[in-house]
Amino acid sequence: MEWKNQLAGNLKWSADISNRQQKEIVAEQVAAHVKDGQVIGVGSGSTSFLAIQAIADKVKKENLSITAIPTSIEVALSCARLGIPTTTLTEARPDWGFDGADEVDSEFNLIKGRGGAMFAEKLVMASSPKTFILVDESKFVNRLGHNFPVPVEVDPRAIHLVETKLQEMDVTAVGLRMAKHKDGPVITEAGNMILEVRFNHIGLTTEVDLNAIPG
Repeated sequence: MEWKNQLAGNLKWSADISNRQQKEIVAEQVAAHVKDGQVIGVGSGSTSFLAIQAIADKVKKENLSITAIPTSIEVALSCARLGIPTTTLTEARPDWGFDGADEVDSEFNLIKGRGGAMFAEKLVMASSPKTFILVDESKFVNRLGHNFPVPVEVDPRAIHLVETKLQEMDVTAVGLRMAKHKDGPVITEAGNMILEVRFNHIGLTTEVDLNAIPG
């Protein structure tokens, strides 16, 4: 049986999608790579939301069979509404995957994480032989950190340790990402919290330095 309630059939993004026309072009480009029988890692965010719809249209038109590995509850719900079966990394490895980005510099270094599914996205990307990063012109910046702070997913037990270690780095501000429609902080799919960090400078070793902090 299928659910017949409104939420089960309503496919809608939580807000207006900026630069939608450009994002739809990118979505169609990634959908062109879909082949029958593939397992595809599906990232989070508005561009990925449009891409999974473009993929679903291709699957329906060409009678293809694919499976998705979603990186968030949001993506899993979208796949369910579009009739795309899902699986997990414990059951399958992606043939390839796609995801968005928040900022991209001239050397194609990225900031990701505004959607709050960083750890899940990293796992799927690291498991995929190839990952397409879907961006439109609005995501390109002269320097990383220009528009957004760097999101750092943190085990709740390590929140004070991580902040203390961050203060030893070249940072100007560290804040806890708070939820908008619930009390308290944002909680990720992995049960973690998110620190938003402003750096004076984001260098080639910044990610390595962050990953070296326990928690």
